[in-house]
Amino acid sequence: MTEKEKAEIKFLGTAGARFVMITQFRSSAGTVLSLKGTNVLIDPGPGTLVKFTSSKPKLNPARLHAIILTHKHLDHSNDVNVMIEAMTEGGFKKRGVLLCPNDALTNDGNAVVLNYYKGLLDRIETFKEGGSYAVGNIEIQTPKRHVHGVVETYGFNVKVRGENATTVSFIADTLYFDGLEQYYDGDVLVMNVAMYKRREGVDHLCVKDAKKIIELGSPKVAILTHFGMTMLRNKPWEIAKQLSEETGIEVIAARDGMRFDLSPFI
Repeated sequence: MTEKEKAEIKFLGTAGARFVMITQFRSSAGTVLSLKGTNVLIDPGPGTLVKFTSSKPKLNPARLHAIILTHKHLDHSNDVNVMIEAMTEGGFKKRGVLLCPNDALTNDGNAVVLNYYKGLLDRIETFKEGGSYAVGNIEIQTPKRHVHGVVETYGFNVKVRGENATTVSFIADTLYFDGLEQYYDGDVLVMNVAMYKRREGVDHLCVKDAKKIIELGSPKVAILTHFGMTMLRNKPWEIAKQLSEETGIEVIAARDGMRFDLSPFI
C-alpha cells in the first residue's frame, strides 16, 4: 500500500488521565491518522517519539503533515516539542502545521509549546468553535468547545477535502453536556472514555455517557480509548462488547498499537 492509499487510525497509546500515564499500564503515546496521503499526529503524550521509533514498521515523523493538541494537559501534549523537532528533521526543514487551543501557546508561563519550536513550523492555527482548517487533502473542523476544567479543549471532525461526508470524529476529554453527540457525525467515532462510572467534579466521559452518545449519534463504528484506571479494571474489551449488544452498533475498545482501517468509510 502506498502512502497515498493508506487510510487508517493507529493508536500508539490508549492511556487516559494521570495514573495510567504515570504507571504506563497503557502507553500514553499519541494517535496517528493517515488519510488521502495526509498524516496527522494527535495528542502526543509521554512516549510518543519512543513509540514512533519502536513501531513495526517504524513510523517516520518526517512524514507527518500536522500535529493536533486537543488540549494542553501533559498526557496529551508532553511530547509536542520533540515531535515538532522530529517532524522538521531537527529543525533543518521548516514544515508542518500545529493545530491547538490558544492557551497551549500563550506566553504566561503555562504554554506547552516552546517559542523555539513554534518557529520551526510552516504555520500554527488556533482552534475556535466552528473552526475549519485545511491540512493536505483533509479538512479538520472544531464544532464546539468542550467542558474540561479551565483548559481550552476541542474535539474535531475530519473530512476529505471537497467532500461533504465526515469520515471520522474524535471526541476529546470533556464532561458530557446536552447535545454533545450532535457535533460529531463521523461514520467512525473515536471517544475518550476515561471513567467507568461518573465521578462528581471530574470532567471526563464515563461508560453511561458513551452509551448515550452512541445511541443518539448512531455512528457506523464507535471506538473507545483514553482509559483511566477504573476502565482498565473493568476490562474495556468487555465493556465494548456489552455496548455493542445494547446499542446494535459495533463498538471497539482500542489497544496499544491497534490499527483501524478507514478505507471502507471513504
